[in-house]
Amino acid sequence: MTGGFDLVEAPVAPSPRRTQRRAMFVTLAGVLAIIGSLAGGYYFAMRPVTLRIAVGPANSDDIKVVQALTQAFNQTHGYVRLHPIQTDGSATSSQVLADGKADLAIIRGDLEVPKNAQAVATLRKNVAVLWVPPPAKGKGKKAGPKITKIAQLSGRRIGVLGRTQANVNLLKVILQQYGVDPNKVEIFQFPAADAADAIRNQKADAYLAAGPVNSKITADAINASTRDGGTPTFLAIDSNEAIATNHPVYEAAEIPARAFGGSPDKPDDDVKTISFSHHIVARKGLSEATIAAFTRQLFAVRQQLMAEYPLAAKIETPDTDKDAVIPVHPGAAAFVDGEEKTFLDRYSDFIWWGLMGLSAMGSAGAWFAGYLKKDERNNNSSLRERLLEMLARARRSDSIDELDQMQSEADDILRDTLHCFEDGAIREGALTAFNIALDQFHHAVADRRALLTSVPQNLQRAGAQFRATGTL
Repeated sequence: MTGGFDLVEAPVAPSPRRTQRRAMFVTLAGVLAIIGSLAGGYYFAMRPVTLRIAVGPANSDDIKVVQALTQAFNQTHGYVRLHPIQTDGSATSSQVLADGKADLAIIRGDLEVPKNAQAVATLRKNVAVLWVPPPAKGKGKKAGPKITKIAQLSGRRIGVLGRTQANVNLLKVILQQYGVDPNKVEIFQFPAADAADAIRNQKADAYLAAGPVNSKITADAINASTRDGGTPTFLAIDSNEAIATNHPVYEAAEIPARAFGGSPDKPDDDVKTISFSHHIVARKGLSEATIAAFTRQLFAVRQQLMAEYPLAAKIETPDTDKDAVIPVHPGAAAFVDGEEKTFLDRYSDFIWWGLMGLSAMGSAGAWFAGYLKKDERNNNSSLRERLLEMLARARRSDSIDELDQMQSEADDILRDTLHCFEDGAIREGALTAFNIALDQFHHAVADRRALLTSVPQNLQRAGAQFRATGTL
């Protein structure tokens, strides 16, 4: 008790600012986590992707083209990079893709296509070339009947360039179309490198080669057939349309006149034949965006490869028709049709949901911060009520010491109120109301202090006693 008046101890405010700061840090961490996730997602989406491509056999034109593509992709720092996997040939490449050990493969269209393969591009078209060397001249050598038609190959010996069984199957398709029983034909194969020697040594009555129209291997083999001034006879596949109808993997085609050069130029006129394609296929299920990027890069570098690898000029877009022999990959179709999706097209949903999540987290953080400030606002309201109570007591106080104590307490209330305002717990309107109350308190204290200073001490004590007992 001081001067007959018990000071009411001001309520001790809890320390919510530390909790508030912690909440702000949590909210900020959440926002940064979302931003980091978006940035990480962008980096993940745009980082280079390496695709394994199966191709073979060794030293083939396909291997050389793929190696050139690999280097070009690395030099241009493209989104897609290539990692060649060398195989024994197209059949092996198909099996590697079917087993999931490769992402891309170069396969022959007339072989069995894996069920998980989808077309990305046509690497080149190969034509079938059938020809008969001119008869050898010399003593003791009797020339057999001249072969001018495929139907006359029955009972003959036919050489096939290359070790792949696919070329033998191609020959059988041609023979069957002309009513020639393949079992009545002697077929033998020899490596392309041995073609010239085999032809010069008259190993067969006719020969079959399959390759691009400008194939050097085929041209060398045909030119090796020229002997004693005679030129080879090219056997036209006049039923090429029928073969293409019965076997959709083949197409009707023509070998242009003078395609294989030599002296004289061979052939001397266009020759009907059939063709088949070598395809770049992708494993079904690969990202549409990845294959679209690969297709875009493939056709972007094609021009720069043509000087060193003329076969690159033969690269074509895939057949996008629904009835295509090999269904097109959606990514390649998007590139061909001009519907390739941009980064925003592909990830707009994720970005939108990320922004929604960021907004929701911000709202939740604001609500949580407001909830944590609730106690601080309530405490400040009680302090304002305490200030108004001290204002009333200051006007009837009889002790300067008591006024000093209330003044000190008012300073503490002012300090806490300013902290609340800085933390956002109270708004400017509440601060204005507090300032009015504080001004009134200061005026009351000043007026009461002046009055007590002017009244003698004995009268002050008598007045205090009168108020305490109710008597003089």
